[in-house]
Amino acid sequence: MEKIELKIVGLSYSQTQSGAYALVLSEKEGNRRLPIIIGGFEAQSIAIELENMKPSRPLTHDLFTTFTKSFKVEINEIVIYNLIEGVFYAKIICKNAEGELVEIDARTSDAIAIGIRAKSPVYTFEHILSSAGIQLDSEAEEIAEDKDFIENRKEPEGAVLESIEDLEVKLKEALENEEYEKASEIRDEIQKRKEN
Repeated sequence: MEKIELKIVGLSYSQTQSGAYALVLSEKEGNRRLPIIIGGFEAQSIAIELENMKPSRPLTHDLFTTFTKSFKVEINEIVIYNLIEGVFYAKIICKNAEGELVEIDARTSDAIAIGIRAKSPVYTFEHILSSAGIQLDSEAEEIAEDKDFIENRKEPEGAVLESIEDLEVKLKEALENEEYEKASEIRDEIQKRKEN
């Protein structure tokens, strides 16, 4: 079976499950989207890496990535290989120190969180995209590309009244306290102000 490469196009609060998030993947060469419902911790871990934020202490996915590098295990790719009753199944394809390929079963959210840290491509198969993918027409695709997929975000409390310097102090505090969602919101506000 031919693999189809995917890219991450967004992360948003799930409209269907409280406390969950939708990770939206897209065909690299095509206009189908693959939404995957994931937990808050994994969403936070993925968002931190996508937004180049550095937590004060390593998260579990950072630890795993450091572990693989320390023992000369190379993460080659992530493959979403099955979908059963709404649950996606994934594998982390690695090469060990002896050069042998090893497949590690993983939750899709964990595999992607690790894969983006290792700069590894993410793949799936046609049968998964055809059953769970969402087809976008060209107009909807243009809107989706322009849309901020991190939806329902609120400005940090009091952000309008605070200077950029004050926000940078709050950003540092949020990172030190491992409040990554708050840190992400503050960072976005800082970037928005610098652009204006």
